Amino acid sequence: MTSSFSAWFWSDRFWLPENVSWVDLEHPPPGVEYPRVGDVLYALPLSVAVFLLRLLFERLVAKPCAHILQIQAGVPRQAQPNAVLEKLYQSKTSPDTRQLDGLSKQLDWDVRKIQRWFRVRRNQDRPSPQTKFCESMWRFTFYLGIFIYAIQHLWVSPWTWNTRLCWHKYPFQPLSPGQYNHYVAELAFYWALMFSQFTDIKRKDFFIMLVHHLATIILITFSYANNMLRAGTLVMCVHDAADIFLEAAKLANYAKYQRLCDGLFVVFSICFFITRLVIYPFWIVYSVLIESWEIVGPYQAWWLFNGLLLVLQTLHIIWFYLIARIAIKAIFKGKVAKDDRSDVDSSSDEEINNSSGGKNPSQSLTPKSTGNLNGETHDH
Repeated sequence: MTSSFSAWFWSDRFWLPENVSWVDLEHPPPGVEYPRVGDVLYALPLSVAVFLLRLLFERLVAKPCAHILQIQAGVPRQAQPNAVLEKLYQSKTSPDTRQLDGLSKQLDWDVRKIQRWFRVRRNQDRPSPQTKFCESMWRFTFYLGIFIYAIQHLWVSPWTWNTRLCWHKYPFQPLSPGQYNHYVAELAFYWALMFSQFTDIKRKDFFIMLVHHLATIILITFSYANNMLRAGTLVMCVHDAADIFLEAAKLANYAKYQRLCDGLFVVFSICFFITRLVIYPFWIVYSVLIESWEIVGPYQAWWLFNGLLLVLQTLHIIWFYLIARIAIKAIFKGKVAKDDRSDVDSSSDEEINNSSGGKNPSQSLTPKSTGNLNGETHDH
């Protein structure tokens, strides 16, 4: 049954162009390697190594940097122990009016006292500026490193400058060590991000980012499997470029270098526009959509990948609208406001102010999603 499912799932007619089969890719010419699905399995043990490396990096590098910059860990006020409220909190962090009235009668507490308990309890789970600084410094280091590595490989690759070569003799294109290392590193990083969600402080965007990381892993895996590596490495490189400046802006924000934060965020906005609204659609998507049609012709997986790339472009437009609003505020009002896409804090502005005694704390600049699509995400 397993073999029949595998044969159905990895159907030649779906994943590969007409008159090409997986058997053809299993027997490359002497001295040539084609991608194999099993190769990406090495990313799983490597992701564990990446996760452990992150813990060491945050403890030995990021945390000392935070101390130098006087970014405090902060000890949030502890909520008064209460089994009834704690049980409800585990399922719902912000009870509605009906639940508040019921709890008021059950505990003989004033409604405002119960609301205050939930505010304090939410702030108790909120990551400290030092924690967020360490996480951002790790992501900044990874994005910068992988971007430099990708540029070194892509700069000397002829298909970077002539994207029609992405489809020359496709899918019979040799796998280079640079492509393999780039793919496995990105894949291991996103596996590690997904694992770390279950060990880090749980945030309100938990399920959104979980879906984002899974989607990214699936896209990287499948594009590797059917040898879309040339276009795939271009897509990953373009997305990593803007994330470097976003994480740098967040680092400046947590360190309370507001003017540097504003400047970096404006640079991020410009980089985001150039890479994701100019290079990505008019250089990469055009190649995958138009040039591949002319050279290879459409097939079933071709429709799937192009559909996903176009959905991603739609998200880029939405994200840039939100980013531009923040950048304009930074330029004309002199301070980066809280990102409308905020996905890192589980407490509202009111809760933050209450927990900090009315002071204005560092406000979070969120990734793609990048994600979201991140990055938070994330955002790829």
